[in-house]
Amino acid sequence: MGRRIQGLAIVLSLCFLLVLLQLVNVQVLRAPSLDTNPYNPRVALNSLQQTRGSILAADGSVLATSVPATSGVRKYQRVYPYGPLFSHVVGINSTLYGNYGLEGSYDRYLRTHSLAPQSLAQLLVPKVGTDAISTTLVPSLQKLAASQLAGRAGAVVVLDPRSGDVLAMFSNPSYNPNLLVSPNLAVERAAWSAYTCTRCHAHGFAPLTSLAYQYSFAPGSTSKVLTSAAVYDLQPALANTYYPYTTTISLPGTTATLHNFGYGSCGGTLAMMLPPSCDTGFAELGLDLGGPKLAAQANAFGYNAVPPLDVPGVASSTFPTAAQFRHNQPGPAYAAIGQEDVSATALQNAMVAATIADGGTLMGPHLVTQIRDQDGNLVFRNQPTPWRRPTTKAAAAQINQLMQQVVTSGTAAGVFNPAIDAAAKTGTAQVGYPVVTNTHDWMIAFAPATKPTIAIAVVLPYQEISATGAEVAGPVANCLLEGALAYQAHLPVTGTSSTCPA
Repeated sequence: MGRRIQGLAIVLSLCFLLVLLQLVNVQVLRAPSLDTNPYNPRVALNSLQQTRGSILAADGSVLATSVPATSGVRKYQRVYPYGPLFSHVVGINSTLYGNYGLEGSYDRYLRTHSLAPQSLAQLLVPKVGTDAISTTLVPSLQKLAASQLAGRAGAVVVLDPRSGDVLAMFSNPSYNPNLLVSPNLAVERAAWSAYTCTRCHAHGFAPLTSLAYQYSFAPGSTSKVLTSAAVYDLQPALANTYYPYTTTISLPGTTATLHNFGYGSCGGTLAMMLPPSCDTGFAELGLDLGGPKLAAQANAFGYNAVPPLDVPGVASSTFPTAAQFRHNQPGPAYAAIGQEDVSATALQNAMVAATIADGGTLMGPHLVTQIRDQDGNLVFRNQPTPWRRPTTKAAAAQINQLMQQVVTSGTAAGVFNPAIDAAAKTGTAQVGYPVVTNTHDWMIAFAPATKPTIAIAVVLPYQEISATGAEVAGPVANCLLEGALAYQAHLPVTGTSSTCPA
């Protein structure tokens, strides 16, 4: 009998110890995270009664702020002064649908919280307030991007390749974030229904989703930059291989053929083929390189990985794996020219341009430069950091020279203002199988080519079949390069020349 009582006492003691440990876990160890968890009803209730910090552009203008509410369940009303212009980046703080964009990724700073103590008194009695977030975004460049897309579906991403600063990131279709923070919940629901509708656009583009970093498209001949890097880095002897001039080649393991744009004839070495964007020659280069090397180079540039942009929902770009190429003999030919199973976001292609511009280093793209509390004290400062080093400095220099030739005598000849000294690569990806119905039109570029400070990607998807990247995306890229260089020189951004009207 005594042993049973002893056993029961041990079991009860263990149960009491487990309860005590769980209390310590909940009340002490997990208290901070539970106190800030958005699923905590108290947190949700408090958020309706408290203000939020501001989100600021690079010039200090307000992208998001809170003002006293005059109606509805919130004590403070969130306001987005630029409306649709920054909506995909800044995001929303919605009563019904939660946080998106910077509103989501920096929520713990923006909402009311305990501030870092600045004195002994504040250490004993923590001060409560909000932080303000300063971004890299330039309103004048963002406006220029919107004006140049002119309502067409597409995206523009402008980076400083030296730091990874995102100077502009705009896409159509966009949405009005003010409707998604309306004090009238019926208005909020109606706006959500409209902005998440994929059937409302001919190509399924829901306005709430950014074409700049959440959609990907076949990159077409812009991928020849990756293929060139793979040659210079992984099999440099191929750079001197001479491919015969031809209009069409046969593909291994299939009866299919691959031909040049307009059935033109081209060939030569890599250096001869990149400026005119020779499809047949680069397809043969891809076959000679092989799938594993192409895949390794693409992955080095960030394909099949999520870029470290500081907003939620960033999509990865896709490139076939070495294993997938083993079962797809013609795959390397298509991948080398950015077709078939290759897909890139505008952000990814801007990072490709930025890598060549920065001598082979890919700086991590980011939107926030610093965070300060309501008293102006520095809470966080971003330190630009390399994300990857996809290619060697020597290879980047060689590709830079070839991209300059694309502008002076290749597929982008006559597109760019000579004064900006641009280097570029065009892309015209065919869409539709087995019959081509549209093209995704691209331009990636940087300037000044000799000492780049701006890198850009422009995509306009589902264009007419006769369209090309040079014709459609080229003028947009030229205008944004001019505007961005003007901004860096402290000059007016719009109307910098006759090639870029205000």
